Amino acid sequence: MTSTEEGPDAEVGSGPRGEAVLTGATRAVVVAGAVLSAGLLVVLGVVLGLHWGSGGPGGGAAPAAGSVDAGFALDMQAHHRQAVQMSTLVRDRVDDEDVRTLALDIALTQQQQAGQMYGWRELWGLGQGRTEPVMAWMSGLEGHAAGGHEDGHGGGHVGAVPADGLGAVGDMPGMASAAQMDALAAADGEEAARIFLQLMVPHHVAGVEMARAAAQEASEPEVRALADAMATGQEAELTVLWDMLAERGGPVPGV
Repeated sequence: MTSTEEGPDAEVGSGPRGEAVLTGATRAVVVAGAVLSAGLLVVLGVVLGLHWGSGGPGGGAAPAAGSVDAGFALDMQAHHRQAVQMSTLVRDRVDDEDVRTLALDIALTQQQQAGQMYGWRELWGLGQGRTEPVMAWMSGLEGHAAGGHEDGHGGGHVGAVPADGLGAVGDMPGMASAAQMDALAAADGEEAARIFLQLMVPHHVAGVEMARAAAQEASEPEVRALADAMATGQEAELTVLWDMLAERGGPVPGV
């Protein structure tokens, strides 16, 4: 099968759904904690990677191209790249310091994590070429769906399915469409902030689902650990996203 190359590239109140929401210094602590955790995991992954060589821990066999570990490491890189792109776009378009700070934290955290996943695939001898369909690693996993959500995010927004049958990364759940990304790029000020928050909520919801699946089903303990940290960090950020979106008048997207 042909291969498609891909790069690494305070106080507590209540929100619109009755969930706890964070404000002020508490919000900053939550997000900073997620960034710190991700950074520590990157260092841990590099150290452990020195012992892996071209195989798994302890000299065992490396994950195969069709494994949960390998599929997650490739697909989540693409998912993270869009989050980094959205975060970079909004920072150039708003003066809202809370939104700018959150966007920077998301960009730094997810860029670090994408680099770690890129490194794993290199250590496993897989490179970054796609030989398995997009999200195939989640197919058949109990309690987890590989398709898009019904809210208009994910499910065939970005181009047609390639002739190689491997699918398009835009089909992954939670991914913003090309039109939505264009709308964010064209907006500024309060409108850009609202669009960013509205797009990042379903993006994080899907990211948590993907990470939880890998945390449960991956074979490598380091992959499970990073996936679990991703899910925990993005769940904390979701609370902040809901809070900030409600403060800015929404509307809250259905997820």
